Amino acid sequence: MEHYIINFVNDFGYLGIVLLIALENVLPPIPSEVILTFAGFMTLSSNLTIWGSVIAATIGAVLGAIILYVIGSYLTTERLSKIVDSRLGKILRLKHSDITKTHGFFVKHGAKTIFFGRFVPVIRSLISLPAGMTKMSWKSFALLTTLGTLIWNLVLILLGRAAGEAWTEVSATIDSYSSFVLIGIIGLIILGGTLYYFKRIKVKS
Repeated sequence: MEHYIINFVNDFGYLGIVLLIALENVLPPIPSEVILTFAGFMTLSSNLTIWGSVIAATIGAVLGAIILYVIGSYLTTERLSKIVDSRLGKILRLKHSDITKTHGFFVKHGAKTIFFGRFVPVIRSLISLPAGMTKMSWKSFALLTTLGTLIWNLVLILLGRAAGEAWTEVSATIDSYSSFVLIGIIGLIILGGTLYYFKRIKVKS
């Protein structure tokens, strides 16, 4: 995939960065680390500039986030309630109170979650869904997303520029960090789900 990303940025410049980062926000497996650090390296050997690359990446990130925000906005409480009442909801032992609790958490901590979530792999993509589900102000969502992604993009592009020819090593290091974070998140989800499951069984008995 790295080879295709490099060729795409080489061929399409800023437009390539916009499109790839937008896709990365919708499809998490696409590595933004490779896109951004390579863009940073390219500021040394092409007509790409640091701020031009940062702005292009930020535009792409916001566009991708808005797509997921819109999708989330269609997941209304009524639709989620139908999922809870469905066979899938019963298998997962979901309750209507789970929707209320999740909604309450995001209403209370949504702004912080949106901003800081932009620095966490996978989460930075998926976090846009609950923002849409809870009908978070699109202006606040766009502003927090812009600020968070701008910082993330600037840091990685500067690292890629500073590394020069060794940009792939920087990208690999960040990718390793992302993998550890992702494994940790999956582990916490599994642990939380297991504890929740046994707690529900204990209450029923």
